[in-house]
Amino acid sequence: MLSALPTRLSQRLVVPVVCVSVTFIAIVDGAITTVALPSIARQFRLTTAALDGVVVVYPVCLAMTIPASAWLVERFGGKRVLLTALAGFLGSSLLCGAATGLGQLVAYRAVQGVSAGVLFPASTALLFGTFSSAEQIRMSRYMIIPQQIAPAAAPVLGGLMVDHLSWRWVFYVNLPVGLPAVLFGALFLAGGRGRRPGPFDRPGLLLSAGALGSGMFGLCEGPNRGWSSPAVVSSLVLGAVLLAATVAVELRRAHPLLRLRLFSDRLFRDTNLINLVGLVPIMGTLYLTPLFLQQAQGRSALESGLTTFPEAFGVLLTVQVAGALYARVGPRVIVGSGLVGVTAVLLVLATCTADTGLWTVRVYMFLFGAAIGCFFVPTTVASLATIDRKDLPQATMLNTVVRQTGGALAPAAVTTVLVLGTPQAAAASPPLPAYQHAYVALAAIAAATAAFAFTMPDRPARIAAGNSPDTGTADRVPRSGRRRTRVGS
Repeated sequence: MLSALPTRLSQRLVVPVVCVSVTFIAIVDGAITTVALPSIARQFRLTTAALDGVVVVYPVCLAMTIPASAWLVERFGGKRVLLTALAGFLGSSLLCGAATGLGQLVAYRAVQGVSAGVLFPASTALLFGTFSSAEQIRMSRYMIIPQQIAPAAAPVLGGLMVDHLSWRWVFYVNLPVGLPAVLFGALFLAGGRGRRPGPFDRPGLLLSAGALGSGMFGLCEGPNRGWSSPAVVSSLVLGAVLLAATVAVELRRAHPLLRLRLFSDRLFRDTNLINLVGLVPIMGTLYLTPLFLQQAQGRSALESGLTTFPEAFGVLLTVQVAGALYARVGPRVIVGSGLVGVTAVLLVLATCTADTGLWTVRVYMFLFGAAIGCFFVPTTVASLATIDRKDLPQATMLNTVVRQTGGALAPAAVTTVLVLGTPQAAAASPPLPAYQHAYVALAAIAAATAAFAFTMPDRPARIAAGNSPDTGTADRVPRSGRRRTRVGS
């Protein structure tokens, strides 16, 4: 009886439901953990600084695992890899909540990171492999909802659980959403069997994992330990050396773990570069504004969360418009205009003082969200517009690497500007001009990215989305890039 169930539901429904659940769980977990750190420190009788490993081990292990995700999806199929990674993530979440000491908690967070490193690319590959380019735009307009609601709601949810239940519930909270998703996916998700992607590239994995892990450690620890710290300098230098070695080795292999030749496609290359640099002012603002509200204005954590929350509503509003205009206008104009809007809002935020009212900041954050709503969907969809279906796992994996790196660069850049603008006598609390200078620095990065965005070739993306103006051979989408809807991984 159960064997007949998967055929009763369309994969156009099943895949988005599973992917939304995965996205929501992963984003909430990443945003909610920091709320519990003071409570964890009190129970384990440690300082909050001593829990640094709990925070850092997750992105480091995530980055080290991502390179293997594409090969796993190609070899075993999207369903099997996704559900296995999700089960591992949920199991490690349960173990994190039951941890009796710091060592156990760090170890279980490492397993969470390893699982998440496979979870993100597998989920994205499954989603984009199920829908055509035109359908991807419509789907992305709905997929952005959990991506925006989750990080906005996580701190509030985490605070309530820590105050009224226990810090352990910030990990247990993954189970009520994740377990039904595993069961639903096991019953209804189409079972792609995978294919033979070639021999596993062990040198590529060792080099890329070492490069990404070392680089991520340096970026995460640089603001805390100082950029001149021997551990930070060593990890960044090692990461750079291993990255160069990775590129040299992978370009010479017949079956590389990282298909770096995909970057020879200009649209794929340009959109990933825009993502890498453009995420710095976007994620940097979301990191900086709560600090400004709580440290420069003396607001409470709840006031801070409620003030930054309107950003999510701005995104949800604009992303619908951007999705509707994508095929007619093209990602170049939408992304470039959005980044111009980001630049303008950041310059306005730079004028805020200790006396600026909360509702004023809320309006600014709503406008900021409206601007970045033009960024996420067009860059993601356009990056895969000319990619052959068989290369989707590799392309989504490389996209994930780029986004994770951009996300790590953001707080590192913000903290560095704040430290440089803070006299040593007031090291515990940056002065108001330091925050203003940080907003200006982020605005400069956004402006430079906007200028570059207006140069990217978007005609292939418009064609793939269903708009077919007269095209020259230079911009024509390859036949393999015009993907028909077909379920499977």
